[in-house]
Amino acid sequence: MPSKMRDCNFNRFLNEILTFNREDFFFGMKKHNFFAGPSILSDFAIKNTADAVLDFAGTGLSILEISHRSKEFEAIMTKATQLFKELLDVPAEYEVVFVGGGASMQFCMVPYNLMVKKAAYIDSGAWASKAIKEAKFFGEVDVVASSKADNYSYIPKNFVVADDVDYLHYTSNNTIFGTQTKTDLDVNARLVCDMSSDIFSRPIDISKYDVIYGGAQKNLGPAGLAFAIVRKDALGKTERPIPTMLDYRTHVKEGSMYNTPPCLQVYTILQTLEWYKAQGGVAGMQKLNEAKAALLYDEIDRNRLFKSSVTVEEDRSLMNICFIMNDEYKELEGAFQSLASSKGILGIKGHRSVGGFRASTYNALPISSVQVLVDAMKEFEKTV
Repeated sequence: MPSKMRDCNFNRFLNEILTFNREDFFFGMKKHNFFAGPSILSDFAIKNTADAVLDFAGTGLSILEISHRSKEFEAIMTKATQLFKELLDVPAEYEVVFVGGGASMQFCMVPYNLMVKKAAYIDSGAWASKAIKEAKFFGEVDVVASSKADNYSYIPKNFVVADDVDYLHYTSNNTIFGTQTKTDLDVNARLVCDMSSDIFSRPIDISKYDVIYGGAQKNLGPAGLAFAIVRKDALGKTERPIPTMLDYRTHVKEGSMYNTPPCLQVYTILQTLEWYKAQGGVAGMQKLNEAKAALLYDEIDRNRLFKSSVTVEEDRSLMNICFIMNDEYKELEGAFQSLASSKGILGIKGHRSVGGFRASTYNALPISSVQVLVDAMKEFEKTV
């Protein structure tokens, strides 16, 4: 085939990719993405990222191959960091850094940097439990509360935090079990929080925390990156030597550019942050998320086939809505899953630790997708 013809066909193919709209029907079926992570992103973020993969900022190079030291990418990193701070109203004494390793790497980075002798942890789910395990390598860990005995079906409360702990760590949203702490804790200790799955879903009083961290793949961008909001004067208090890449001060000093950052992920995060701002910021996201959750929980409570797997209503997550069949209809789980799939509803199978169903309603999920799921639940009820 002549080279000009190949180029023409390839350009036509690229144009079809870039003009494809996910909201259109694919083989006659629109998809509704309820996966727990990696999870749904806005069309704005996906389209702009796809454009940048082909031509980043008019450079003629892909975002996949651009130098992280180029002025174009340095501007992206700076803007992403600034907008992150703006949307969350991050005080001046804090820095936002992007690091590799995902949230799981933060399980050791936090105690490495902050634990002098002892830290308190709340055991509210699988990821909190993993964080506790890692922290024990660095000092004494006081598990002040746990709901493990009840399969993490509620958020543990009424705990006491000792005055001599270096920090209290908790996980704000438990993706597997569908529980969430929806307000900042009020305790006599500095806070550290894993906000992987509910960051930007509600306002946060950053000043209560020494570190807030999370993986990107729930509410920000593709997997492969973690963020940390770090109080700068909380660092450097431990006597232990810290490997360079695990020292928050390294990333604060170098503006998240000590080593080559995952450029594609940072670019997509910026697109997501721009989209958040256009939607009314964190307040706009909170309003939307509360409406989505109310719509689905109302149907779970109304429908005779289903019930929430969270035993305390106030602990129900706005991000990961877990529900199961009532005992007398347990054998119908597969049938409902099949009906949902036939309507383009993807990713609602519950985690094996809970069973049933899990609808992850992260920031980018439109309320129209929740309505499709609710309609499917009503339709299924009529067949039983």
